[in-house]
Amino acid sequence: MHSPSPTPVTADRPLRRLVVPAFLPAAVFGIGQGAAAPVVALSARELGGSVAAAGVIVALLGLGQVLGDLPAGRIVARLGERNAVLLGSAVGLIGVALSLVAPSVVLLGVGVGLFGVASAVWGLARQSYVIDAVPEAMRARALSAMAGLSRLGFLLGPFLGAAVVHFVGTRGGFLVQLVAVVASGALMAGLPRLEHGPDEPGGRGRRPGISLRTVVTTHSRVLRTLGVGALLMGAARASRTAVLPLWADHIGLDAVSTSLLFGIGAAIDVALSYPAGRLMDRRGRRGVAVASLLVFAAAHVALPLATTAVTLGAVTLLMGVGNGLSNGVIMTLGADAAPADARAEFLGAWRLCHDLGMLAGPAAIAVVSAAAALGAAALSMGGLAAVGAGVMARWVPKRLPGPRPG
Repeated sequence: MHSPSPTPVTADRPLRRLVVPAFLPAAVFGIGQGAAAPVVALSARELGGSVAAAGVIVALLGLGQVLGDLPAGRIVARLGERNAVLLGSAVGLIGVALSLVAPSVVLLGVGVGLFGVASAVWGLARQSYVIDAVPEAMRARALSAMAGLSRLGFLLGPFLGAAVVHFVGTRGGFLVQLVAVVASGALMAGLPRLEHGPDEPGGRGRRPGISLRTVVTTHSRVLRTLGVGALLMGAARASRTAVLPLWADHIGLDAVSTSLLFGIGAAIDVALSYPAGRLMDRRGRRGVAVASLLVFAAAHVALPLATTAVTLGAVTLLMGVGNGLSNGVIMTLGADAAPADARAEFLGAWRLCHDLGMLAGPAAIAVVSAAAALGAAALSMGGLAAVGAGVMARWVPKRLPGPRPG
């Protein structure tokens, strides 16, 4: 017996029509990531790994995502968003299951890395679908809302994970992640059919893939200019997760106080996501992109002046504002710049620029801190964020995007 065809999603449908098939899965997936994040290093230690080895295992998640960015573009272009989501969910499920039962640090690392690759495929497919499913005038708020809900899930995940860990042990966080991957994949497997979407005749899915070399060569100017801004924004975003706890420890705050400060900053981050997207749709992308990086720059420069819980709290709030404003910026700029005939491949290269920055930010903090001091590392990252603001001011178009020929 054939099930009825899903209702097409048309351009004039409001964003609420995407809550179940796109936005809710982002939140569920984020819950899984948040639940697993605190237990990756702890699981590595329980398996006999050193502190350094545990750090490497944590880094493999980001490395897997970087390695998956470019193939993700080809996968989405060839299979379409729905099938790419199913493939990404299957790979992610294998990775999480392996992490859950891994008998050694090496196999734990393989599982974590596989989940990183799956996240790249899953994230790009979700982004590409939303770009097709909403009118261009609502693009930024749709992508920002999706990013904000993912952050909300990541914020709630550790609390749910902690409850499960209490009953089943450290790897309970992976158990929550396993359920989240299955649930989010099932939700997105029912993506409504798009009119002329990637899975339909006349759409962009299941077409002969354009080579990555061709895409990168053809659009090298965008990747060399605006892509640098994306890389620097990624570095500024990721560095805060390294520099804030280190500075809290430096001034003598305990783990509970540090966690509370992070929670407050994360709440500001989530609260600003949709307003930032709405502002981008109404006033353009440039102002929000530049403002977010300037706020990051100010927060990093101010960090060495924070000597109490109150002043560090103010800096944490400032970083939350910067991160909240930046939610959806990279996805929106990538969607604006992507060519219609090679969107998925371009977005894979575009996401790689940002994700390389996400890897480089904490690494830069570590290197400068070892060579000089933590305060110097924060100042250096503030300078890079300011440079990123300049890059965005120079290369983000002033006008809102209009229709482009394929």
